[in-house]
Amino acid sequence: MLTDYHIHVEQGPYTVDWLREFARQAGAAGIEEWGVSEHAYRFVETRSIFWNGWVEPRQTQRMEDYLSMIMKAREEGIKVKFGIEMDYFPGKEQEIEEFLNRYPFDYVIGSVHWIDEWGIDLSEMKQEWDRRNVEDVWRAYFDHIERLARSRLFDIAGHLDLAKIFKYVPTNMDFLVEQYNRVTKILAENGTCIEISTAGLRKPVGEIYPHPLLLEACCKQGVPIVISSDAHCPGDVGADFPKALELARKTGYREIQVFSCRKAEAYPLG
Repeated sequence: MLTDYHIHVEQGPYTVDWLREFARQAGAAGIEEWGVSEHAYRFVETRSIFWNGWVEPRQTQRMEDYLSMIMKAREEGIKVKFGIEMDYFPGKEQEIEEFLNRYPFDYVIGSVHWIDEWGIDLSEMKQEWDRRNVEDVWRAYFDHIERLARSRLFDIAGHLDLAKIFKYVPTNMDFLVEQYNRVTKILAENGTCIEISTAGLRKPVGEIYPHPLLLEACCKQGVPIVISSDAHCPGDVGADFPKALELARKTGYREIQVFSCRKAEAYPLG
C-alpha cells in the first residue's frame, strides 16, 4: 500500500478536469490511496483562525467550491480522499476545532509554518533566520509541534522538521536529539501520525522530512506513518517515493496508515 495524502491542487481551478490530472499521476505512480489537502489559510472560512498581511491577498477561496470538486470527482469514479492542511496556531484550538467539524474530512494534516508573525519557510522572510538564535527557533518550533499533538485536533503532523528548510540547523547534536526525543514521545502519547515527506528533496535543504534520526526516534516510540509528496503540481505526485520507502524500511517501519472519515487503519508498507 502506498499513500500520498499531501497534495495541493490550488495552482489550478477547483474542477474535476484539473483534479483528474493528479489522479492520472497517482495511478501512474502506483499510489492506491491519495487525497487532496488544500492549505486552510486560503479559505475565507478560516479568517477567524489566522489573518495577516501575507495571508490577506491569498485568502480568497471558499470551502464549498473545494468540497464540491471532491464530491463531483467521486461521482465520476475518481477515488480521492478529502483532506485539509491546517496551520496550528497556539490559542486558536477552539476556532480550529469548530472549522474542522463543519466538513467531512477523511484526514487533517496539522503543520507549523508560523512562529507568531514569522513564516519560517517563506523565502521572502528568510532573512529573519539571520536575526535569531537557531536553537531558540528550533525549540520554539518543536514547542508548537508538541502543542499541535496535545490538542488532538490533527490526524497527521506534516513535514515534521520543516525548520531545516533553509539549512539553518543547530550544530549541537545533543540539543537536536533532545528535541527529537521529547517531541516524538508526545506524538506517540497522543496518537498523532507523521508523514515521510519527499518535499524536502525539492527544497534548499535537499533531504526528506524528517531527518533519519528523527524518524528513528518516531519509530522507537511507535509513531505511525504515511508517505507524502506535498505536490503542488500533477508531476510531483509520488515524487521520489522509492527513496521514502527505502528510508522507511531501513528505519524499521513495516506498516502505513490509511485514513477514511478521520479514522486510521494500518496496512503493510508498499
